[in-house]
Order: sequence, then structure tokens, then C-alpha cells
Amino acid sequence: MTDHVYKSIKVTGSSATSIDDAVKTSISKAASSLKGLRWFEVVGIRGSIDDDINPTWQVTVEIGFALED
Repeated sequence: MTDHVYKSIKVTGSSATSIDDAVKTSISKAASSLKGLRWFEVVGIRGSIDDDINPTWQVTVEIGFALED
């Protein structure tokens, strides 16, 4: 088994639908510019409320990716 070294970043995604969609939005956006995504951890959940009391979820995730050899 080889040793792995990871770097991590924090990104915040949002969704008017669900927390799950907000997480997927974050990961999808990170995957569009980074290679080797390996793990994520939800580090914060918050939301905003508009005049109609419809929440928009905001989820901050830490995403780890493998550094290339």
C-alpha cells in the first residue's frame, strides 16, 4: 500500500431544495477544477430565508483530494 498525501479546501454550496443538494453542488463544482477528490466532511450548515419564508440551504464542506506523485 502506498502512502497518500491529501490537500483540503472548504467550499460552500447552496440549494433551495435540500441540504443534500447543497453538498452535491459543492462537490460538483470542486470536481470541475480539481482531480482526485477522495473525501468530504460537512463543517457547517446554515440557511437564508426570503420574504416568503422559503429557506435556501447553505452547506460548507471540507473536501480532500490526493496530491499527485
